[in-house]
Amino acid sequence: MARSVPSRVRGPAAPSISTLMSHPRHSTTALAAVCLAALMFGLEISSVPVILPILEARLHADFQDMQWIMNAYTIACTSVLMATGTLADRYGRRRVFALTVLAFGLASLLCGLAPDTPLLIAARFLQGMAGGAMFICSIAILSHQFPEGPPRARAFAIWGVVAGIGLGFGPVIGGAIVAVASWQWVFVAHAPLALLGLVLIFLGVEESSDPQAKRQRIDLGGILTMTAAVLGLTTLITQGGSFGWTSPAVLALLAITVAGLVGFVIAERVHPHPMFDFSVFRIRDFSGAILGCVGMNCSYWPFMIYLPLYFSAGLGYDVAATGLALLAYTVPFLVMPPIAQWMLLRHAARVVIPMGLFTIGVGFLLMLLGSRFTAEVTWAVLPGALVAGIGLGLTTTPATSMTTASVPPHRAGMASGMDVSARLVTLALNIAVMGLLLVGGILAALDGSLGTAIDSAQLNTLAERLAGGDAAGARQTLAAVLPPEAAAATVHAAVTQGFGGVMLYGCVTAWLTALSSWLVLRSSRRSHSHTATPAAASTAPSSQLASQPPCWNAKEPAADPAAAPMK
Repeated sequence: MARSVPSRVRGPAAPSISTLMSHPRHSTTALAAVCLAALMFGLEISSVPVILPILEARLHADFQDMQWIMNAYTIACTSVLMATGTLADRYGRRRVFALTVLAFGLASLLCGLAPDTPLLIAARFLQGMAGGAMFICSIAILSHQFPEGPPRARAFAIWGVVAGIGLGFGPVIGGAIVAVASWQWVFVAHAPLALLGLVLIFLGVEESSDPQAKRQRIDLGGILTMTAAVLGLTTLITQGGSFGWTSPAVLALLAITVAGLVGFVIAERVHPHPMFDFSVFRIRDFSGAILGCVGMNCSYWPFMIYLPLYFSAGLGYDVAATGLALLAYTVPFLVMPPIAQWMLLRHAARVVIPMGLFTIGVGFLLMLLGSRFTAEVTWAVLPGALVAGIGLGLTTTPATSMTTASVPPHRAGMASGMDVSARLVTLALNIAVMGLLLVGGILAALDGSLGTAIDSAQLNTLAERLAGGDAAGARQTLAAVLPPEAAAATVHAAVTQGFGGVMLYGCVTAWLTALSSWLVLRSSRRSHSHTATPAAASTAPSSQLASQPPCWNAKEPAADPAAAPMK
């Protein structure tokens, strides 16, 4: 008895750290940390377009500056996607995740404190690098913390919903912040959120790494050449008109773009672990799914940047009204995934993806038609915006699922990296293309209405001001040569024509990619030796898809089907 007392006094041994970290409470904390990161990432994509007209007025930014405020973020995201996977696997995923969250908070603070446009663009580039790395790390954390079964499916579903909330309600949140504070707080608000995220990371996220990662080299050549090509082509599209299309600067940009593209192809062919393995494009299901991703980012997502400007300049909405009107464009994206899943259970993804892209095109066509009646009915474009959002919701989940389900399991991580990179590169380029079309359409309308009343230099400046949402300034300029009512009518007609061209572009690109994906997917035949049948891959319930083995490897991030809110 005497000897048994000490054993009772000592009690059971203290639980190990690994035991504590496997406790559901810690898994819940880790999920909260990852969801907070997804929320911040989504908000920085969708809340900033609402404040672009304010940035134009407060920072004296021109239209090209506003394009770069958005494109700096997306291009920077693309440049870090692959390197982040290797670094996280090599040095620890929790460590790298914490560093990226901290960097995102600091970059957001720099954005809010930026006194002028060049510094804001530079800070947005840093924010995009941190945001892209943070997004990729969040997928790795989820895949490790929730390795299989129903907990994994629930975790990815919750993460996808939170990310979708960030994307869908970002315009309203951005408008509300501006209404009660100032535009700076749209960025600065992420600093305290990042601190909260760090606390959650250290409380709940397990550290993990891959010893094999140290044996693999980062595809630095591919990263640098792709970034150079995207930057060169984006700058060429955005600045080419102001430089002069035959000027030495434009020719130099063209040379940089071509050299970057050629260098990228060479780098990917010689690297032992390339970012892009071009041989996977021989898999038709993969190619068709990538066409779905490209179609969304040729139409829906780049127009997200310009739609707030249309509501402001074309319809006269204030910031709060613009945020509310954008809900018609974004909320369907949140509520459609269950319907898309229901359709996948009854039809192959090769049917749903082209159908979703076609629906996006119908939405753009309805917006184009509705824009002709906005002088009488200011909400005439909203039904089309709603239909476009429905089309996006139909397309996103099947396209995301098929990119990884159509390739052998050991290549799923690389496929998901190609998916995300293709989306971001296409988005950056089409932001520039839509901006070029918008300014060109407004300029043509003004030239037809005013003739020689204003010289060409003033006309170009006026077109860019209108494209940037400054309708009041444009009416004031035209008041010097036209009566007030005529000036207002001219501005409205020019905005309608300019944005009409962009809407037509979105419609045509959505329909072309819908047709292309249908042709590619229609003839797809996959081998049973290394992949599932198309029907099985496309009709599997989301819980089964989400519970597949983690696709994260030493180089590429895994895109889980629940990651659908990513553009």
